[in-house]
Amino acid sequence: MKIVMLGAPGAGKGTQAQMIAEKYGIPHISTGDIFRYNIKNGTELGMEAKQYMDKGQLVPDELTVRILLDRVAGEDCAQGYVLDGFPRTIPQAEVLTAELDRMNDRIDYAINIDVPDENIVSRMSGRRACTNCGATYHIVYAAPKKEGICDQCGAVLVQRDDDKPETVLNRLKVYHEQTQPLIDYYGSRNVLKTVDGTGSLQQVFKDITAILEG
Repeated sequence: MKIVMLGAPGAGKGTQAQMIAEKYGIPHISTGDIFRYNIKNGTELGMEAKQYMDKGQLVPDELTVRILLDRVAGEDCAQGYVLDGFPRTIPQAEVLTAELDRMNDRIDYAINIDVPDENIVSRMSGRRACTNCGATYHIVYAAPKKEGICDQCGAVLVQRDDDKPETVLNRLKVYHEQTQPLIDYYGSRNVLKTVDGTGSLQQVFKDITAILEG
């Protein structure tokens, strides 16, 4: 069961990817995690990627896919995996498809978690983080006992720059321009499944498992 998670920033795809991984006993693979692993462990691929990152450049799609394929070749991926955060663009998806085709392999499901932009702005702009211990809250869905104060350590809660409405809107603009075309791409390959992401965490997960087990 090889799955690609799609959806706008703040749609909840990372959380759902983790829940899928736990339920089905397959790895949850984020490109950020595998970059960090390869760089920390000084692998050949990691050092190659670091050369670009140290210059503030994007790692080329071809190298990113090589690092990804190296990860999915691991024994723990024999029964499948969930990709979170890759591919982000059509060229990345095309390179991934070509490499998987060469290995006589393919993506089984591209699960798109659909959430309207206004819901995402509301969700993300309501998030607060502790300046000390890093605990996260939401002023509506997971509010601290005392407004603006962390339940765990008593430090001040702040709104991260990434969660400010103007930043969220800019991230959504980039998503619609670069990443949303992936929905059409995977739709044309007959592996796209869309779920309503406006429900509860549990309801969205129930809808996803119904697709995977259907």
